[in-house]
Amino acid sequence: MPLSRLNPEQREAATAPFGHNLIIASAGTGKTSTIVGRIAYLLQKGVPPEKILLLTFTNKAAGEMVTRLKHYFPAQIVDRIEAGTFHAVCYRWLKTRLPQATLKQPGELKTLFRSVYEKRDMKRVGYDVKPFSSTYLYELYQLYQNAALGSFDEWFLERCPEQEVWMDIYVDICDEFERTKEEYGFLSFNDLLLQVKKRLEEGERIPFQEVLVDEYQDTNTLQGALIDALEPASLFCVGDYDQSIYAFNGANIANIATFTERYPDARVYTLRTNYRSGAAILALANRVIQRNERIYPKELIVGKSGKNHPPKLLVFEELFEQYQGIASQIAESATPHTYTAVIFRNNASADGIEASLRERGIPCRRKGGTSFFEAKEVKFLLDLASLLVNPRDMMAFIHIFEYGRGIGTALAKEIFQCLMHFGEGDLRRGLLRPAITTLPKLNPNKNTQLGLFDDDLEIGSVTRFAQIEMEEEIRAHPLLKHPRLNQDSLRFFIKFYRFYRSIDRSQRPATILRKAIASPLYQEIVDQLSAQRGRLKSGEIDEEKRELARERILRKARLLTDLASHYREMSRFVNAMILGGGEMSEGEGVNLLTVHASKGLEFEDVYVIDLMDGRFPNRKLMERTGSMEEERRLFYVAVTRAKSRLFLSMAKYDRVKKIDFKPSPFLAEAGLVREENASLLTEPV
Repeated sequence: MPLSRLNPEQREAATAPFGHNLIIASAGTGKTSTIVGRIAYLLQKGVPPEKILLLTFTNKAAGEMVTRLKHYFPAQIVDRIEAGTFHAVCYRWLKTRLPQATLKQPGELKTLFRSVYEKRDMKRVGYDVKPFSSTYLYELYQLYQNAALGSFDEWFLERCPEQEVWMDIYVDICDEFERTKEEYGFLSFNDLLLQVKKRLEEGERIPFQEVLVDEYQDTNTLQGALIDALEPASLFCVGDYDQSIYAFNGANIANIATFTERYPDARVYTLRTNYRSGAAILALANRVIQRNERIYPKELIVGKSGKNHPPKLLVFEELFEQYQGIASQIAESATPHTYTAVIFRNNASADGIEASLRERGIPCRRKGGTSFFEAKEVKFLLDLASLLVNPRDMMAFIHIFEYGRGIGTALAKEIFQCLMHFGEGDLRRGLLRPAITTLPKLNPNKNTQLGLFDDDLEIGSVTRFAQIEMEEEIRAHPLLKHPRLNQDSLRFFIKFYRFYRSIDRSQRPATILRKAIASPLYQEIVDQLSAQRGRLKSGEIDEEKRELARERILRKARLLTDLASHYREMSRFVNAMILGGGEMSEGEGVNLLTVHASKGLEFEDVYVIDLMDGRFPNRKLMERTGSMEEERRLFYVAVTRAKSRLFLSMAKYDRVKKIDFKPSPFLAEAGLVREENASLLTEPV
């Protein structure tokens, strides 16, 4: 059984009495085995599996634990355990209570937010303070939902008091954003948690006997409040305050730091034996992280036998020489590429190392940058699919139509509202068979005090499109009366209309996607994106680069079609892509990872690069939202990914920007450079 495989520290934690238990699971100490052991213990004690809730930060982590449990218990028992991410668990619970709601991705909601923002006059005379952009305001609003429980204006003004002159408009934008989401049945990822929390606080109950929380140090204020609202009879939280690195995303280290204060009966267990890294690597990690305040006393001890490789400092004269030197070392290493990782603090560091590896023919894969599902060419196809699942999905429609020349967010929204009006609430009918032929009044609630533009529509003449070839049913379409529609935007509408007509009877997701990829509508998106990616700094288009971009776009489109072939229903396909998309990847080779993307992973050889003051720690981010303690935790996470060999790398000079670098203070704290003046203890490579 799982318990028999645990060491004494792990077993003591896994068999803790019911109540409030906090397990400090340091890097490589076997937290997953401990959680699996705990669930096995609960089942052995007679706790019904459906009374157990396991909350994780990735569906992959939940799946791994469930798979391990099936080695010891029948699948029909294990499958009754409620396991998954906070969002996935809340989604499953809400979908029977809110059957008409549609889960939307952050990018889509950002588009909706922008359409609301753009209705305001943000260039007011007499306002000396420049307003935040729609994107930045949206990101602040999302951070507020994750990180605060009070009112938005109080939270906002505490952070940005100089923006007070815009506060009424900001609040009104957020209020209209929420009203629009409610009107169309849209849910954000935050809304999943907020809705469940609200229902629990209003008296609905989910009677779990024990709630287990993985990566507890990464929970934000909202997630912490949701856990409290569940009011479980027993709570089993596993985490490590030294690996709390998501403050920028709302993670609240106070959740783990104040655990014993909030639960006076709490018991704290510490897993100290590290089975991942060698003694020298652990000694370096301990030396650095002990500079941070010790919330709960701990120190990693070695549980791994075998050869002990001391960490090595690599010093290069010039920045790009660093990347080329590391590529050379990887090329000469006997360690398989898949078991090698290059870890960096900032995404910009990845370009040089990726170019150097590719130059040597070494395969590599990047994680922590733009994911497959965030690529514009993939997102466009998913928006088409989302619109077919939910024809009321205004955000998907706006995102699609923003690609049309001469169509911005505001006009795209108006076109959507027109089509819904023509179809009496049915988008497909309003597009293909309009029942109403008059334009709607699009701005009935004008309010100049809140910055709303005052611009009623006037009917335009259809004769202005006489030169455009189109079917008679399109020429007779009432949308052509819209005064802001021009020839370019009409051409895009025609392509959209013809695509919709071509799939009128299609059902299979893969079939619909193949038709979409072959359509002139998608061809226009491919042309736009490949031209953008093939454009040189001079403004000219490199045809070879554009053709390569086109091939990559179509390859991603084909991959999405392959994924769709496993689904019969478009709704299941779309929901699977939205909930699981961020965790899927492709390719193999040397792993190029941001520190955040490396968390939870381990590799035989790890190179932590660009360890220069200003880059790691990132001084600019520290000034905005971070701290030296957070940067030190990032360094700790990076170095503890290494199992056998750890290489810490820096350069002395950047010849492009003509910048001299000093060693990172973490190198001094690690004992690799002299701390008094951060001078090198070794000669450059």
